[in-house]
Amino acid sequence: MSNVVDVQIWSDVQCPWCYIGKRKFEAAVEQFRLEGGDVKVTYRSFELAPDTPVDFEGTPIDYLSERKGISPEQAQQMVDRVSHIAASVGLEYHYDRIQQTNTVLAHELLHFAKVHGKQSELKERLLLAYFTEGRHVGRADELADLAAEVGLDRDAAAAALAEHTYLPHVKADMAQAVAYGIQGVPFFVLNDAYGVSGAQEAASFLAALQQAAADAERARVHGARGGDA
Repeated sequence: MSNVVDVQIWSDVQCPWCYIGKRKFEAAVEQFRLEGGDVKVTYRSFELAPDTPVDFEGTPIDYLSERKGISPEQAQQMVDRVSHIAASVGLEYHYDRIQQTNTVLAHELLHFAKVHGKQSELKERLLLAYFTEGRHVGRADELADLAAEVGLDRDAAAAALAEHTYLPHVKADMAQAVAYGIQGVPFFVLNDAYGVSGAQEAASFLAALQQAAADAERARVHGARGGDA
């Protein structure tokens, strides 16, 4: 299998299922590569709650309770459940440390990182910072520090955030999500042809990668035969 499958992933830094889905997808990619395939990943922007203030006054439990119209007890049950599932894939969620915030600047920074070849590294760093370390991923100075931690130029990152250089790219991703009918994340688009929604099991992701690669190979062979005719 020689095809490289192009995968675009719509997700948000403050989405717990996105981090879980990332781990399950990575497990599928590892197996796919053992089978001779390969994957090119691009992270796309999706803001789950663009109206959230940068400095949300309250806890994640307060946020969930207000956002979903449920009791604090129900919100705590949701948090406990997702934390348990996160632990099953090797992640540590510490909701007592999380600083709820607006993620638009984090998305802008991810586009900056993409241009400089560090998007995957920054995506992982942001998720770890938010869910495990309790870092504030809504403030420009903190984001610039995180950028530097993955080898990006801190001053250049800070300038891009101050000037909102990549805000149009974030808006374009959101518009594309609307065009695709994406209403929740994570959402995976393979070769611009297949959509996989949610934090699926690794086996489901692997099957989708295999199908996308096989279809691309058939199209290549068919095209080559057509060209020979």
